[in-house]
Amino acid sequence: MDPATLEPGEPVKQFSVMLQNRAGALASLTKLLRNNNIEMVGISVQDSRDATIARLVLTDPDLAEQIFIEKGIPFTTSTLVVIALKEAGPGLLQVLDTLMVAETNIDFAYALMPSAKGQALLAMHVEDHDFASTVLNQAGFKIVYQCDLSR
Repeated sequence: MDPATLEPGEPVKQFSVMLQNRAGALASLTKLLRNNNIEMVGISVQDSRDATIARLVLTDPDLAEQIFIEKGIPFTTSTLVVIALKEAGPGLLQVLDTLMVAETNIDFAYALMPSAKGQALLAMHVEDHDFASTVLNQAGFKIVYQCDLSR
């Protein structure tokens, strides 16, 4: 295998956590994570009448998964393609155009907290993670891996 094609790290892991739709549920989850030295670097919340789905990107996904299991917190995981954008506005359009030309779909996307370097970060769940990562990397985009987010 060509060393140039090896990924430098694990893809970013996203947790989809089901929370009760009540005041303070997200704050309680955030405190639980912080008490275990885990920070949220990305969040997207989808609210409904009965439950809330919080999509989270965390600094220590392995420990978070262990805590969620121990505490009985329902969750699923998926991998994201995360891009560091040089320019937030024009960079976003370039990413979208690159994926459109490659004929791959984005299921959903959201911004992450700025990186330690102050860069804008875009998280995307795509239909084919490996293909989208390769296409974006070949187009010159900086792919961010889980190890880059662990502070």
